[in-house]
Amino acid sequence: MGCVILRRENDGYAGKQGGIFTEGVSAESVGAKGLCLHVLHIPAHSRGEPHLHEGHESAIYVVSGSHEIWHGDDLTERHVLNPGDMVYVPADMPHMPVTGDEPVTVVVARTDPREQESVHLLSPREP
Repeated sequence: MGCVILRRENDGYAGKQGGIFTEGVSAESVGAKGLCLHVLHIPAHSRGEPHLHEGHESAIYVVSGSHEIWHGDDLTERHVLNPGDMVYVPADMPHMPVTGDEPVTVVVARTDPREQESVHLLSPREP
């Protein structure tokens, strides 16, 4: 099997952690064995669901839209992310995105080839 080219053919799917994912490289789409790569679109004035990826690391590249990432066991660590920023999320680290006045687009890479399989939602977020 050689290289596989993916072209955007649909509007994506809703991730259980929030946002709309453009289907990308995964076990389902190309037979990937150890990674996935997706584009995630997060609407303005929204919060994702608090979640973690059991046993899998993630890397995030911010394409557009300033927003915050809340992370840590109680989600009290908070950092503003701007276009061009990159974030490393260790395996099993609780986190969630929080947007302000603008929509956000990020590229997400993870060591889980089945993108939604390792997503574990946590208790409801604070108001």
